Amino acid sequence: MALRHVLKRTTIWSRIIVGRNFCNSNVKLTSKTKNDLESFKNKLSEGPSFSDFVQGNASSINTTASIDKEKHGKSVYFETYGCQMNVNDTEVAWSILNKNGYSKSIDIASANVVLLMTCSIREGAETKIWKRLNYLKSIKKLKRRKKENFQICILGCMAERLKKDLLDHVDVICGPDAYKDLPNLLHKSSMLGASAMNVALSLEETYADVTPLRLNESSVSAFAGCDNMCSYCIVPFTRGRERSRPMDSIINEIEQIADQGVKEVTLLGQNVNSYRDTSSGGGSYVTKTSSGFRTIYKPKKGGKRFAELISTIADRVPDMRIRFTSPHPKDFPDELIYAIKEYPNICKQIHLPAQSGSSKVLDDMRRGYTREAYLELVDHIRSIVPGIKTYIALSSDFIAGFCGETEEDHLETLSLMKLVKYNYSFCFPYSLRGKTRAYHRLNDDVPQEVKSRRHMELIDQFRKDALEINQGFINEEQLVLIECDSKRSELDWAGRNDQNVKVILPKQEVYDSEKGIQRNIEIGDFVAVKINSATSQTLKGDPIRISSIREWNNLKDAERINNYSS
Repeated sequence: MALRHVLKRTTIWSRIIVGRNFCNSNVKLTSKTKNDLESFKNKLSEGPSFSDFVQGNASSINTTASIDKEKHGKSVYFETYGCQMNVNDTEVAWSILNKNGYSKSIDIASANVVLLMTCSIREGAETKIWKRLNYLKSIKKLKRRKKENFQICILGCMAERLKKDLLDHVDVICGPDAYKDLPNLLHKSSMLGASAMNVALSLEETYADVTPLRLNESSVSAFAGCDNMCSYCIVPFTRGRERSRPMDSIINEIEQIADQGVKEVTLLGQNVNSYRDTSSGGGSYVTKTSSGFRTIYKPKKGGKRFAELISTIADRVPDMRIRFTSPHPKDFPDELIYAIKEYPNICKQIHLPAQSGSSKVLDDMRRGYTREAYLELVDHIRSIVPGIKTYIALSSDFIAGFCGETEEDHLETLSLMKLVKYNYSFCFPYSLRGKTRAYHRLNDDVPQEVKSRRHMELIDQFRKDALEINQGFINEEQLVLIECDSKRSELDWAGRNDQNVKVILPKQEVYDSEKGIQRNIEIGDFVAVKINSATSQTLKGDPIRISSIREWNNLKDAERINNYSS
């Protein structure tokens, strides 16, 4: 599932009815005239619609209904770049294509369509995709010599950012809010032998009526826009303004995948804390902005909020793990923190992007908080929700070498990392993106070599802290959800604990607590594992028993009571 935060584009009804008054008039028609009219109507229905003459229209009201499905006997190969949101978008696009007669290819050689779900958040991401496009264009030339159809399709943020700049390189350009038009765009491009594009943004499109199809059927995890306008970020310009899926739509989708055996779901959005479902009115609380936090836009009022959504989901699917990403520090309500504490199936792990440890840089970034306010929030969260060794697991994002960042600013970021001690940090050197406030108002004055050095120093600090944290798991028992084979050995399983740390364990037969039998561990099992070693990114341990979230939680409660009594 995904809470595809909810910012999308106004759609247009693109069909035109011609001759309605004539057909409905009282004019007496001869037999020949009736036959001519019927012939004309048939030709009209088979011919182009208004949308065929509008570049980049946002038609999404069943625009593919008139396309001959026999011509859709094509296979599509998917490549996804960037964040989890793009993974979810790929699954939405696949669901739409699948309903329109497309099959999925496991390799490029057998595919008729290559679909690249792209990212524009950093220059490096786009550079990688440009290189990939050059390779795909060479494949297209070879396919053409064999008279085989082959289309290259760019979807997502890069399509939205570059638009017409991509026309000479690909067959289809489709923005984040136009996926419903994808079959139509592919059809038009194939028939006309020219590029087709739809990059219209919407204020309503949330794909609430589209059930994503997971691309990896063995996966046990199922996985939009932003109003914050951070000065470095291009997301508001590629994904549009915030909008929220109706709560019932999200809950229904999660219950469906739970029935299919999925054991973990991630609620996804650019800023999940700003989620607000106004479709059913009401709302149980009003979020107040804490001291030291501010926002540049007028906060919306009313509606059911994210804490109510995640609590309802936790009640409905008690045997499924629930994660969410990403919240913004400036509007992190106590109601959400207490929900994480109360429900055993809401993971005790929070991604809390800091970006910098310098209040001056944070102000230039327009993040809406100071260093002191961020650290106060971290202490507040950890005082409410204890994790291993008395703290909840936190992860974060950091940017090295933002506009005007001095060496002192950089050292403040390193000191913040040391104070918080993150389980994981995503660290990137700053890259200037067009359209952003930094592009227009600030000076990208930190030399590339300085950015690279600071970037590596952030990574080194994170790894040092993560190693210390992970060593705290040694001799502890952890509940691990088995996800796949270990990449390094077919004899081992790989999974993740509640804090989202990867755990490696041997494949062997263990006791199943619920079934009362010995059996082999399988993908999708929750396994109690005793940790015996750790690195900065991985834990290793021995399986003790196959368990469940509720059984695990009941045992932990009993242990806490015994420890307190003794």
